[in-house]
Amino acid sequence: MKITVVGAGAVGGYFGGRLQQAGADVTYLVREKRAEQLKQTGLVIQSPRGDDQLVPKIATRTDQIEGCDLIILGVKNYHIPGSIDQMRPLVEKGAYVLPLLNGVEHYDLLEKEFGKGKILGGLCYIISTLDAEGRILHTNLAHEVRFGPLVPEQQAFCEELTVAAKGANMKLVLSEDIQADIWNKYGYITAYSGVTTASRLSIDKVLKCEPTKEVFRQSLVEMWQLARHKGVNLAESFIDISVDQCSKLPEGSTSSMHQDFRKGLPLEVESLQGAAVRLAKQAGIEIPTIKTLYGLIKPYENGSSN
Repeated sequence: MKITVVGAGAVGGYFGGRLQQAGADVTYLVREKRAEQLKQTGLVIQSPRGDDQLVPKIATRTDQIEGCDLIILGVKNYHIPGSIDQMRPLVEKGAYVLPLLNGVEHYDLLEKEFGKGKILGGLCYIISTLDAEGRILHTNLAHEVRFGPLVPEQQAFCEELTVAAKGANMKLVLSEDIQADIWNKYGYITAYSGVTTASRLSIDKVLKCEPTKEVFRQSLVEMWQLARHKGVNLAESFIDISVDQCSKLPEGSTSSMHQDFRKGLPLEVESLQGAAVRLAKQAGIEIPTIKTLYGLIKPYENGSSN
């Protein structure tokens, strides 16, 4: 199987690298600046799961790619529009797209551009970032990709991917209900990123302050209600499990959105809290806590030196 990673950053680069380690045919479609960086240093992964320095196969244009069966899309949501034209020639030749992005609205965008049959369901669990030298710093033990068919015709290809990724130093799970898995992460990360960014607090400090903890819990309740209104089979236990998981995180843990806020970088507020507000309006339900978090974070969407 020939794989193209669009966005060899902290997510796409990590999972692409793990697949490459296992012998997969991986090409990294990147911008010129990242291409030069990779040529000089290689693809460097520093991780508690094992370090590596790989020689990547690099492309800066799709016409440099010789065949592609799967595109792993690992960019931020606000970079998707700029990636569409890059991916189009590969999809037109038969490639599937596996997005590993936060949120849910990108599925509508990708399906509109490429057709529903070409987009797989996918998400990942990892905490990773790029340092100034372009090295991928993986800072927790989780390195999981969950994926699955959004239409029955994709099942066979998903099973082929499972075989192709065998032996890779990562957890790859073929989901039995990818929509529930997508919403499980979306609901959690929308509440988690919302309360940590709006309060400027790490999650342990959020949980130590009872009124702020209640904001977090109510955010989870609203996201669960929204998922159920969308017809997603998300268990009510999602709420307590999410709070419990956060209580076990190391002191100082916070969301990637909060980290980006601290650095003055653009925020995915429209893809997370903003999308939830729009979906709730479409469903005719109220999610006042999420709506408030959205309003507090929105002014920093394009980055700010706080």
